[in-house]
Amino acid sequence: MSKPVVVTGAAGFLGNAVARHLTATGRTVVGIDLAARAPNFGGIFLGGVDLTDAAATAEAFAAPALADGLAGLASIAGGFRWETVMDGSPETWDFLYRINIRTALNAARAAMPRLIEGAGVVNVGAAATLKAGMGMGAYTASKSGVARLTEALADEWKGKARVNAVLPSIIDTPVNRADMGDADAAKWVRPQELAEVIAFLLSDAASAVTGACIPVTGRV
Repeated sequence: MSKPVVVTGAAGFLGNAVARHLTATGRTVVGIDLAARAPNFGGIFLGGVDLTDAAATAEAFAAPALADGLAGLASIAGGFRWETVMDGSPETWDFLYRINIRTALNAARAAMPRLIEGAGVVNVGAAATLKAGMGMGAYTASKSGVARLTEALADEWKGKARVNAVLPSIIDTPVNRADMGDADAAKWVRPQELAEVIAFLLSDAASAVTGACIPVTGRV
């Protein structure tokens, strides 16, 4: 059996799509999520894990299923809130920092001792970080932090593991369709498309790629 790939946020729409694609291509997948269950999850699922908590994250990565080493890590856990600077709350900035940056940071730190040489790590940033629009300040600030974390880890882990990020535009999920009913969803990035890019970055085919923040913007 191949060394497993950990997918965080595995109970979410994108995390589940990434896990399904990796499983379909023959990878062993271990999913980690705050949710207690992930219906129809194809691999091993570890639920009830608060990835914003470093100790809880380290405990999850010490699970027997990961004892023999990791071939990769896809940090999908995260979230979004639209809120203007003046009408919003400072707590939103703290919240998005925790779920977007701290989850990726804690997962990376917990995974590192178990990553085999040449393993791949992929974080999920956002194409919107190039320029924050109204209501996007807290979100884009947190996702900008994911990009800088990616670059710092890639330099720090050079020769041991590859660390890259994908920067999607709008992902075609049921939640986004409900929130943006008048938008043309046909232009958005389909989860399967993003999953294929993530799988490539985790694979040996991307052995020369590290420190990259790759836009995946679909037809937007």
